[in-house]
Amino acid sequence: MSMSSTRGKFKETEIGFIPEEWNVFSIEMVSAVIGGGTPSTSNTNNFNGPIPWITPRDLSSYLDRYISRGERNISEEGLNSSNAKLISANSVLLTTRAPVGYLAIASNELTTNQGFHSLIPNEKTDSLFLFYLLKNNVQTLIDNASGSTFRELNSKTLRSLKFAFPEIKEQKKITEILSSLDDKIELNRKINKNLEEIASAIFKKWFIDIGDGLPEGWMLAKLSDYLSIKTGKKDVNISTQEGQYPFFTCSKDRQHADCYSFDVSALLLAGNGDFNIKWYEGKFEAYQRTYVLIPHKKELLGFFYYLIKYFLNEITAGHRGSVIKFLTKGMVENFQIRIPDNQLLTEKAKIFNKINQTISFYKNETQHLVMVRNLLLPKIMCGKIRL
Repeated sequence: MSMSSTRGKFKETEIGFIPEEWNVFSIEMVSAVIGGGTPSTSNTNNFNGPIPWITPRDLSSYLDRYISRGERNISEEGLNSSNAKLISANSVLLTTRAPVGYLAIASNELTTNQGFHSLIPNEKTDSLFLFYLLKNNVQTLIDNASGSTFRELNSKTLRSLKFAFPEIKEQKKITEILSSLDDKIELNRKINKNLEEIASAIFKKWFIDIGDGLPEGWMLAKLSDYLSIKTGKKDVNISTQEGQYPFFTCSKDRQHADCYSFDVSALLLAGNGDFNIKWYEGKFEAYQRTYVLIPHKKELLGFFYYLIKYFLNEITAGHRGSVIKFLTKGMVENFQIRIPDNQLLTEKAKIFNKINQTISFYKNETQHLVMVRNLLLPKIMCGKIRL
């Protein structure tokens, strides 16, 4: 399928200039808008049933377009005793409070809590097109929300919002282009998830499932015997969306900064909150509560990533703080491990670096595809690029 630059004429409408062949429709003209609900949590019979139940938390770090279930299910009793409603497959799920603007498409029949309004498309629009349209207009959704403490996009306002819609045939051409990019993005993420699981299984077989005690040639050591442990120095407010360098904070998500303090192969261990471990090779910046673990031997980076990932709960088990959990540098440095002699360790570590190199390739490809999609999305959705 080929793409062309702007073709045809534009017309002025109440929402601005749009292609002459397109129409302005409100959300209620192209879809039914359905709210959600939460069964009483005091009745345990309302939960752990067969019905998927989605909350905004389920979408907080969710990256795929389609979703089949969340952390919890509800029962028929829970469904019938609450405002939760069954939502059909291919409906667009939109969080309209706490926060506004998370999006996904139902891959099967499911329910949501009251933090959502689900849009069930009619014959005027395609569900994928509606998803991409809203994705391109998240800021509009947020701008139309009300409330000082917790902003909420109410049902009446959502139904009245107006956008430009091409005919169904062109909608499907648009979604075909955008979906081809997202299909590859999601495939890459799935490949990387599988590669990490394989590497973790190999690590467990080689270094954990070896019985009690120390095999011949192995010894007890501390992490600090193999890793230099430094602390990031930057405050979180240096983060910038267009920054050139990765900025690692305690969040699982990578941010960006305009500067860098490190140019090494390192592990990034969140020092407080939601403990997690990441790895990176190159120039980056680190938050002051993030520990930067630099292997004395670069070729052991992959090995120590999977080691710390495996023992993360044990390393963080002695955390301090009742409100905000945090680790001290000593807890990390003094953590004891069983480890083979250098020759065996170096030989076995090769597989982890090979796997991580492949993961890095797919990550880089994914970042490029995301950039291309994000550049195309606003141009296609306003008709500046026609298909």
